[in-house]
Amino acid sequence: MASQGHPTQADGQCLRYPDPIPPQREINYETAVGMLMRAAGTAQNVPFVWSYVDKPQDGTVLLLYLPLGNPFPNDGIRYQDSEIKAVVPAGGGRELEVCEIKYGFIPGAGEPSSSRLRRRYRLQKGGHPQLVLVHYTRGPMILIPPGIANQPVRAYPLRALNEPSVYVAGEKQGQKMYPPGMGPGAMHAGGGGPASMAPGAMGMPMNFSQQQAMLAQQNSQMEALERRRERERERERAAQRDGQTAGRPPQGRIPDDDDSGDEVDQISTRTLAMARYKRNHEWMNEVFHRAAFGDRAPKPKSTPYSIFSKSELEEKTAKLQTEIEALQASSAKRRADKIRESQSQPSADITMSSIAGDSVAA
Repeated sequence: MASQGHPTQADGQCLRYPDPIPPQREINYETAVGMLMRAAGTAQNVPFVWSYVDKPQDGTVLLLYLPLGNPFPNDGIRYQDSEIKAVVPAGGGRELEVCEIKYGFIPGAGEPSSSRLRRRYRLQKGGHPQLVLVHYTRGPMILIPPGIANQPVRAYPLRALNEPSVYVAGEKQGQKMYPPGMGPGAMHAGGGGPASMAPGAMGMPMNFSQQQAMLAQQNSQMEALERRRERERERERAAQRDGQTAGRPPQGRIPDDDDSGDEVDQISTRTLAMARYKRNHEWMNEVFHRAAFGDRAPKPKSTPYSIFSKSELEEKTAKLQTEIEALQASSAKRRADKIRESQSQPSADITMSSIAGDSVAA
């Protein structure tokens, strides 16, 4: 797909996951494996877009599609070190490949030292080996030689991208996704039906800014149409209340002073459908993004005492305390009885002995 001779890969273009990934200060091996496993499923339903990686900020996390054997695209950073590669066991028969390059800086940015660090992760076993997770952070620093401090690593400005997005995994792998109404045959056909979304055909796709401008214009036209219709309904209700319906039927369209008569014709069914498609796509994207990446807020850790009920323990403690007090009282009573018995026993013996002595004397 992308390795089959995309004409502008020398400029640093690459296929990137379209939704932004929250920045991360650090990514450990376990986190990288989890993100790559989730990305393998998400990539089957979400087309990747052609984009540049240019001067990323610290903490930036990117998910790229890089065919095996292709070099990493130019990211606008000059590195004073060579990339180091290592393979780490990831459990379950998986192997995580980690590539690290450090001592990077942005030429001409006035950075006092080169400390930028880039790590990229991919599952060479047990996952999709062409999906690469890239993380930019800071590492050890060294001084920048004056001779290369301002030497650019790529030519600016970057060329505008007009290529359609592409599916990189699953049953749709290799299929192109054109913007609504801009697929193959849209310049000759009157509609944006399934033929305009056929993969592999030649069309005239627009870049992102042009798409946004077109959609903004369509949205403004739809809002103007809704406002005009609302004004018409208000006038009809006012006319019915005031009884000013002579000479025209109570229902129907009341001409507006600033209505040219052909504005409705300019907003075609196709335009309304395209704007509706865009809005529905944004809603569905929020739903699937949540399903793919989940809630990133850390869950509170449960304490080892969470399996016990405080009220139940207090009730049992009170019951045991009552029983202990009853046993202590019973034990004290028995001891008192024994003391009384021991105190009364000698006097009884003396009495008996005296009686026996008297009887002998007699």
